[in-house]
Amino acid sequence: MAVNTTPSGRTLPPGELDRQQQFAQACQGLLKERFGGEHTLLALVHSYGCQQNTSDGERLMGMLAEMGFGFTETPADADLILYNTCAVRENAEVKVFGNVGELSHLKKRRPELLIGLCGCMMQQPHIAEKIRKSYPQVDFVFGTHSLHQFPEILAGCLEKGRRVFRVEESDGVIAEGLPVRRTPGVKASLPIMYGCNNFCTYCVVPLVRGRERSRQPEAVLQEAREIAAAGFREITLLGQNVNSYGNDLGAEASFPRLLREVAEIPGDFWVRFMSSHPKDCTKELIDVIADTPKVCKHIYLPVQSGSNRVLRLMNRHYTVEWYKELVAYARERIPGVMFTTDLIVGFPGETEEDFLDTLKLVKEVKFASLFTFLYSKRVGTRAAEMDDPVPKEEKSRWFSMLLDAQREIGAAHYREYVGKTFKVLADGRSPLGLTGRTEFNAVVDFPGEESLIGRFLEVEVVRAEKHDLTGEIRRVL
Repeated sequence: MAVNTTPSGRTLPPGELDRQQQFAQACQGLLKERFGGEHTLLALVHSYGCQQNTSDGERLMGMLAEMGFGFTETPADADLILYNTCAVRENAEVKVFGNVGELSHLKKRRPELLIGLCGCMMQQPHIAEKIRKSYPQVDFVFGTHSLHQFPEILAGCLEKGRRVFRVEESDGVIAEGLPVRRTPGVKASLPIMYGCNNFCTYCVVPLVRGRERSRQPEAVLQEAREIAAAGFREITLLGQNVNSYGNDLGAEASFPRLLREVAEIPGDFWVRFMSSHPKDCTKELIDVIADTPKVCKHIYLPVQSGSNRVLRLMNRHYTVEWYKELVAYARERIPGVMFTTDLIVGFPGETEEDFLDTLKLVKEVKFASLFTFLYSKRVGTRAAEMDDPVPKEEKSRWFSMLLDAQREIGAAHYREYVGKTFKVLADGRSPLGLTGRTEFNAVVDFPGEESLIGRFLEVEVVRAEKHDLTGEIRRVL
């Protein structure tokens, strides 16, 4: 493991990652003592929530592979089960508690089984304490800031034979050089920054992920080269707010520049990115998307609300008018560009008039798709302390109205695709044969052989249903 070199006081102590490598080696011997030298070790790592969590999970799997683990998706076959958790919404937390509860039966049958929890939920002290008191089957817990210390945490659990809880308060660090075991396939995720400085009043991310910290451009570019050389056909640049990339590195670093440089790496691949905060989205970024063929013509730009009053309550630092101006400029510069967005329904203090403003925005912008959520209270956020007088039944009615409107908009989008031919990356199987995605982020199913997965194709859309596009291959590119 290489020594980390991050700016602004975020450097790990000299030799820290080499020290973790020593703990990983120690774990190999300790695991043999626990399970027997001839036993084939298997781990199950499940990441909940966002793609950033999935990327963290790939690094956790990389560390486990260095300790001698293979991998399984079947809990009954696993010697170590690690849930990498999400704290963004209550439903994600409920699911984790339910799944961990079910593991108690497995632990009783196999006391040697190791069970661990990590990630955003665990970074919250009240959650970690709940696990400590109510879930004795869990052997170790650590938060987002201790990910690079996983070998040390596991070694402590194995050596001392007792539970280990490590939830540290921190603004966060960047640990370059961690091993990565990427999920096999066509697409790869590439984190370019961590944390968030925005403190939207509903969002727990800054509390569990720390402050914004950007990876050095060369570190990002080197990993992008490795991904391209490994044959992946799509690279997604990740960050809580990719548009803030480089703010902590100096004037020479910016997200538009990094995006262009990643796309200039030799290889036949596409580049996507997420998430993108409207307040930091610039015309320069839109110009890069327009002028760079490898960058997909799809912009995920979470607006959250169509009401300026609610946006102020959310601490979003932009207006609906600014948002619409960005969309208009992008549509002028990028023919066919597609927008997707996030919307929160029922934010504390939201009125029906505010909601109708959101509905109006959806109909004006005509998003390709929406990620819609009923407001979920998060402990520690300012919104959790706000008055919330609207009953859940009313919020659910608004939610249904929004979904109905988007279904009509989505169906109209799909009808416009029929008869047109698109470049498509075949990325998996479907009941029809294959499935793939256009650079505009539309999913198309079409007949084809499995050998074409990972290839770029020209596909003509021949039919559009409410939620599906059907196409036919015209040419293999």
